[in-house]
Amino acid sequence: MATAITLTRRALALSLCVAACTQSPKLASPVPHPASRTIALLNGQWFDGTRFVDRTIYSVDGFFSENRPARVDTTIDLERGYVVPPFAEAHNHNIDATTAAAARAVVDKYFRDGVFYAQNPANVLRARSGLVGFINVPTGLDVTFSNAALTGPGGHPMGLFLRNLGRGAMVATDSNSTSGFLWTIADRADLDRKWPQILASHPDFIKTMLLYSEEYERRKSDSAFFNWRGLNPALLPEIVRRAHAAGLRVMTHIETATDFHNALVAGVDQIGHTPGFRGNEKTQLPDLAPFLMTDADADLAAKRGVYVVTTLSGPDGLPDTALLARFIKLDSLNLAMMKKHHVKVIVGSDSYRTTSVPEAMWLSKLGVLTNAELLRAWTDETARAIFPQRKIGRLEPGYEASLLVLAGDPIADFSNVKRIVLRMKQGQLIEIVPRP
Repeated sequence: MATAITLTRRALALSLCVAACTQSPKLASPVPHPASRTIALLNGQWFDGTRFVDRTIYSVDGFFSENRPARVDTTIDLERGYVVPPFAEAHNHNIDATTAAAARAVVDKYFRDGVFYAQNPANVLRARSGLVGFINVPTGLDVTFSNAALTGPGGHPMGLFLRNLGRGAMVATDSNSTSGFLWTIADRADLDRKWPQILASHPDFIKTMLLYSEEYERRKSDSAFFNWRGLNPALLPEIVRRAHAAGLRVMTHIETATDFHNALVAGVDQIGHTPGFRGNEKTQLPDLAPFLMTDADADLAAKRGVYVVTTLSGPDGLPDTALLARFIKLDSLNLAMMKKHHVKVIVGSDSYRTTSVPEAMWLSKLGVLTNAELLRAWTDETARAIFPQRKIGRLEPGYEASLLVLAGDPIADFSNVKRIVLRMKQGQLIEIVPRP
């Protein structure tokens, strides 16, 4: 017998349960019907990448279909709710766990915010292993990992590693091939020695570090620049060549506009920050010039299909209003430059305590991207940047039947992205509990 469900807006912040559900499951537990069942989704307003349109869509074997199947097991009345693809997080290091409880908390946090896809560009291997069973399963968060980052001697994130080591959050072996967090690559011979071990850790992509590469020779041996340097930029094209030969994408951390340029000409696939995202080494911004993207580089990024991660919300809430204004000016200029050249901007926060939701809200506040453009970047572009081989990020036939239903129109008011009333992942309804 088919099951009919009505989605009521009074159920905001609550979950929904089909008739067969006898008790409220835990957060991120699936409603107990398999993905092979067919679901009719009626009376929804579906985001097509530009606007919302009235459609009836079906979930068949976990994929979207416009054709009514011979059998419909469940019918859900969306009551004019606004249907969008799930959100994604292109840059965060908080997806790790050493216990089942910690893993559960990570998935809870992301699913509560409607973020189904993420990538972790530099992680500890032992913390990744604690997530087994909670990620990359139909009812879990889907994540890719770079494992250790590749940097130069004394380069970033060595300072972070030492701070975490000092407070007990990391152990000494987290800096080597046993647990992985960073690889120090001094030269070509060093790369030759370590490359087999890098591949042996089975990364999903390669993370590389460029910091003030225009001053590489000046900084490489000066202790004053410890942690504020990275790889020799001359090594990056060879790393990209080897990674691509192994079927792996490359993300590069950058700080300056020159780093951005050097990453582009090396052939990387993703650039892990927008230039000047945190200002200079002292998180100040006395001069915008070193961080301003050029027309030529934005054009090259667009032509090569390079994804650029935002990570711009760090200055949000700065008490120094003059400094905040400079950050807003810089970030707006760089976003406008990328918009002008149709660069693939993707949403990432690099904020350990949150998901990408605050980042998206900050980008909306900047006002460079329209709400529809930002929504498309956060869903379509970001999800496909993380999982380029999967059909996700769009509400189209043949794509995975994953979606969010919002109580209000996010194009009219972007804050409506927080008003989630239904979550579906790969044809399964995700039950959540209210925030504690």
